[in-house]
Amino acid sequence: MRHAIMGLALCGAATMPAPGSAQTSDATPPGFADAARVRTQVAAMLAEMRPDQGFMWRPLVGDGTNVAAIEIWKKPGRPALHPSEAEYAMVVEGKGTLVSGGTLARSRTSKPGLVEGETIEGGSSRALAPGDVILIPAGVPHWFGITGERLVLLGMKVPGRR
Repeated sequence: MRHAIMGLALCGAATMPAPGSAQTSDATPPGFADAARVRTQVAAMLAEMRPDQGFMWRPLVGDGTNVAAIEIWKKPGRPALHPSEAEYAMVVEGKGTLVSGGTLARSRTSKPGLVEGETIEGGSSRALAPGDVILIPAGVPHWFGITGERLVLLGMKVPGRR
């Protein structure tokens, strides 16, 4: 895997400066966001969300092909699955519930790469809290419930093997 979670920062395959070379303070490698940048992006997204808005997604880091994004959930979405991508996430703040596995009932393809349903039948439920790491394999139904004000995730889709 090309990415590893370290605290609240995501480190990618960014090129590091050569020893002794200067790196300007305003140059942020595309594959790295420090904890301050994560907090700043979360705060900016929360300020932009409308009171009735249940979800917001915004890229945080990327390498031109892959993107890790902040997801803010204030209301649960629909149960879903991604047929050809795994979903990898870390809980940044808030609490919630993850239901995964089982069968996606009354499903339909809502857009390429996303199948949504009305419920998950026979899935497993897990409580989520800051620091938890989630890996949902491609094709596995999942749903995020929100406990409290919001659930903030740092997430990315991981393409399946070809």
